[in-house]
Amino acid sequence: MHKFFVQKQNFSDDRAFIEGDDVKHIYKVLRLEAGENVSINDCQGKEYLGKIEDVNKIKVTVKLLEELPVNNESPVNIFLYQGLPKSSKMDLIVQKATELGVKEITPVITERVVVKSELGEFKKVDRWNRIALEACKQCKRTLIPSINTPIEFEELMSKLQSMNLIVVPYENETGFGVKNLINEVKHEVKDIAIIIGPEGGFEEDEIEKLKASGAYIVTLGPRILRTETAGFVCASLLMYELGDMGGFGGGFS
Repeated sequence: MHKFFVQKQNFSDDRAFIEGDDVKHIYKVLRLEAGENVSINDCQGKEYLGKIEDVNKIKVTVKLLEELPVNNESPVNIFLYQGLPKSSKMDLIVQKATELGVKEITPVITERVVVKSELGEFKKVDRWNRIALEACKQCKRTLIPSINTPIEFEELMSKLQSMNLIVVPYENETGFGVKNLINEVKHEVKDIAIIIGPEGGFEEDEIEKLKASGAYIVTLGPRILRTETAGFVCASLLMYELGDMGGFGGGFS
């Protein structure tokens, strides 16, 4: 059954109205017609079984039949702070992090990030949000992750105060990995920040600031991973231990 995300303002009583790019996709690509069932998500975590009532080139009207008891979100909230990479690598990062269940993605401008045009990077945020939306449809997520505008490293430091756990993969760390982290942390964990360096990695002073904020500096193994790979690996390991990857019931003991 095909799934569509519909903004809350496009709901009226027991109907939802699909507009925008999805309309053309429905009638031209999927060739859905009146009478067919679809899944409707209100972009706020609620999903409904719906039946298409009308399809035209402007909008698709869906009658809502019942609310569905669906929640495909992870029991832990992972906030990915990604050192802003070059080229279109952020597109891949957004897509795969969305599939993994990351709650929020924020590009970070660190010392080794070269920003040719801040305006250009801010313009990319709309594209990144569209990529996240399409990934949500594919992987059947219940909530669309927030893709934020790039922030400076100092602003990142202020955001970390609300996190239960801060994890920083670092290529120069060799003796402390995620397994050690799982064994060491005893408190309840709900909100996790993963901070990934850009191409070229972090400067030493940045690592020292992160350590002072309470971050755990970890190794992801003997091989140095690319910036677009490290976040996936770290998120997957933590989701396996704490979330819903590989089965339910994870957690620190």
